[in-house]
Amino acid sequence: MKRFIQTLKNIYKIDELRRRIGYTLGLILIYRFGSYVTIPGVDPQQLMALKNQSSSGLLGLLNMFSGGAFSNASIFALGIMPYISASIVIQLLGMAIPYFQKLQKEGESGRKKINQLTRYLTVVITALQAPGYIANLISQLPSQAITPFDPNVTSPSVFFWITSVVVLVSGTMFVMWLGEKITDKGLGNGISLIIMVGIMARLPFAIFSEFLARMEQKGGGLVLFIVELVVLVMVVLLCILLVQGTRKIPVQYAKRVVGNKQYGGVRQYIPLKVNAAGVMPIIFAQAIMFLPLTIAGFASSESLQGFAAAFTNINGFWYNFTYALMIIVFTYFYTAITVNPNQMAEDMKKNNGFIPGVKPGKKTADFIDSVMSKITFPGSLFLALVAIMPALVRMAGVSSQFAQFYGGTSLLILVGVVLDTLQQIESHLLMRHYEGLTKSGRIKGRSAAGAGF
Repeated sequence: MKRFIQTLKNIYKIDELRRRIGYTLGLILIYRFGSYVTIPGVDPQQLMALKNQSSSGLLGLLNMFSGGAFSNASIFALGIMPYISASIVIQLLGMAIPYFQKLQKEGESGRKKINQLTRYLTVVITALQAPGYIANLISQLPSQAITPFDPNVTSPSVFFWITSVVVLVSGTMFVMWLGEKITDKGLGNGISLIIMVGIMARLPFAIFSEFLARMEQKGGGLVLFIVELVVLVMVVLLCILLVQGTRKIPVQYAKRVVGNKQYGGVRQYIPLKVNAAGVMPIIFAQAIMFLPLTIAGFASSESLQGFAAAFTNINGFWYNFTYALMIIVFTYFYTAITVNPNQMAEDMKKNNGFIPGVKPGKKTADFIDSVMSKITFPGSLFLALVAIMPALVRMAGVSSQFAQFYGGTSLLILVGVVLDTLQQIESHLLMRHYEGLTKSGRIKGRSAAGAGF
């Protein structure tokens, strides 16, 4: 406790760090305030049906990522997820289309162009999602909950549709702008912080509702609630292991003498991540597992409807088995795309480096590929376990709202963003010769250990 208080004092002594933290907290406060501002024309007192709809399932996940803005019919209802979707699409295009591959290699100018294209695509995706959200809003709420702008019209007017779409698109772009400003002038990755804040905003309500449920006559009592918290802590530790776990490969650099100076002759280590794919395998698997919902909507035969029903039951065996299997496959796939052993071996050879006992060139690339395959397997199993953990605890009796925090994308994002932010604070402290947050002074976040979200 004494060390923690001293660390807070050290943080306050650094003007730049103090300003960055204050700036970040200020923009996050604006985001949280906006999540309670409803779309013009919607009565905030009659949103109970929408809140019930978004309490579980896919809509519950979207509501958690938006910090409750989805169920509040807020101007930030679609949150930052359209931007995340656009970023994933651009990233996938960078793997397949030469134009985007060229932009990725152009340095700062290419990065700016990619960011610009991502923003344009975000507008398109949000404009496509907004009418669907409004249609669902109209279907869920009573007729008196939406006040037409024209008093002579008894149902939502065309003007209401147009203004609502504009408001939702503008809200998402404003949230994206907040995230970019936090990244530039604040502390940490702004987009990730906004997602994390949205997730954490639901955590106190979920814990309190679970506590009340356990305190009921047949709820299991305080002991069962404590057991649930212990399991949650264990899952958090597993996620930290996934984010920070690495296998170090020693690299020896040969001695070179240029003029009167000697270069090389030192040994360094290449950290290979246990989970180099981050949360991307879960995101890809979730996207594909949503397809049975579409099949269920268009299926006419009983066999197809039965197939769709089996794969839309998020607590069922076949859904979770297929989900976990796809995560393992996508983990290998995404790791193979992001980690290039041939390029690593070539860079090592150019710098007169070699792995002791392994010949430079193709042998080095094969060795790195073999190590990556071995450490990716347990990483993929752990990732699959974390992904299906919410279903496992739901079957054990945990409420759907609280079960969302036991794994999946949400918990990995929370752990990764917290570690990244703490690492940046640690760097500021160590640069100014203050004690860090840990005795070792080496907090490893996603940026330090490998891929991030």
